[in-house]
Amino acid sequence: MGITSFDNIYQGKSILLTGNTGFKGSWLALWLKRLGAEVSGLSLEPISNPSHWNLLALDMVDRRIDIRNFNDVREFLHRVEPEIVFHLAAQPLVRDSYLNPLETWSTNVMGTANLLEACREQSSVNSIIIITTDKCYENQESSIGYKETDRLGGHDPYSASKASTELLVSSYRKAFFDSPDSPLIATVRAGNVIGGGDWSKDRLIPDMIRAVNDNESLKIRSPNSTRPWQHVLESLSGYLLLGQKLFQGNKDFAQAWNFGPNDDGNRTVEEVLLSLKDEWPKLSWEVSQSKQPHEASLLHLDSSKAHELLEWEPVWSVEEGIKQTAAWYKAFFEKNEVLSTAQLDEYIKKAQSAGLKWSRS
Repeated sequence: MGITSFDNIYQGKSILLTGNTGFKGSWLALWLKRLGAEVSGLSLEPISNPSHWNLLALDMVDRRIDIRNFNDVREFLHRVEPEIVFHLAAQPLVRDSYLNPLETWSTNVMGTANLLEACREQSSVNSIIIITTDKCYENQESSIGYKETDRLGGHDPYSASKASTELLVSSYRKAFFDSPDSPLIATVRAGNVIGGGDWSKDRLIPDMIRAVNDNESLKIRSPNSTRPWQHVLESLSGYLLLGQKLFQGNKDFAQAWNFGPNDDGNRTVEEVLLSLKDEWPKLSWEVSQSKQPHEASLLHLDSSKAHELLEWEPVWSVEEGIKQTAAWYKAFFEKNEVLSTAQLDEYIKKAQSAGLKWSRS
C-alpha cells in the first residue's frame, strides 16, 4: 500500500538513488517506493551481511556501478532518464578514510563530479539533492551549532572530502547549472543518524549490537564526545521535503541545508549508551586504551533555516529514536522480523498528528 505526502510530488516520478544499498540509502529507497516513485538504484554491493537493503527486497531497478566510473554512470542515467536525483553513494566512515584516503577522496569528490557531469548531459533531470555531512564544517569545538554559512573544512580525509564536495557542487551550480532550464541543486547535511538495519563498522549502535550478541563488553573511543543524534527517518524527511520544493521550481531552495535534531539530540556517546542500556540491560562498555586517530569531540548543527524556510521539524525525540532503533534490532534477532515499513508508517502518523505539512495526505 502506498502513502501520500510531499504534495504527492514523487508519485510516478523517475528517481535515481545512488548508494541505495547503504544504510541511509536503503531506508530512502523504501520511502520513495512507498510514495509511488519509479526508483532506480546505482550502488556497490552491500558491505555487510545481513544488510538492510537485502532484507527489504524492494522491487526496483538496481545496478552495481562504481560512482567513480563516469562512462557507466552516464550510460545508466541515459537509460533510466531520472527526473530527481538523490546522491548518497560515498565512502562514509571517518576511520576508514584514514586507512584508505585515496579511495575516500576519489569516491566522495570525483564520484560526485561524475554524477553531476552525467546530469549535465541528461535533459530529463529536474532536481539534484547531494548528501554530504555535518562534518563538512571547519570544526572549532564550539557549543554553538554550525550554520550553513559557516566555514567549511575538515581534519580527517572523510570530512575534508565532504567539504570539497560542497565546493564542487557550488561550482557546478554557478558554472553549468545557471540557465533558466537547468536542474536545481541542493546539498544537505545531517547529524549522526541511527536506526534499524545499520551494520556498519566503527559506528556506535552497530558496534553495540555486535557486542551484546557476542556477550562482550563494548569498547568505545570517546565517551564524552558530543554529537547531534537523530533517527534516520528525520534526515530523510528533510531530503524529501527539499526535493519536493526543488521539483516545484523554487530556486531559493537550491542551496545548502542542515537537517539536525533539536537541542535534546545533542548527547555524549555515554549518554546515548545509558539510554540504550534501558533497552539492553546486559549492555556494558569500557574505554579503549589504544591510540585513536583524531575525531572531533564536539559537534552541533543549527537547523533554524530548515525550520523557518522549509517548515521542517523533527518528529521523534532522540529518546524515541533510540527506542525505535532498539525495537528494530530486537524484532530482527528475536523474531526474524523487519520492522522498517511499520516504523516508517508510525513515523508518518506521528508527523501527521503533529500537523507537519509534508505529511498531509
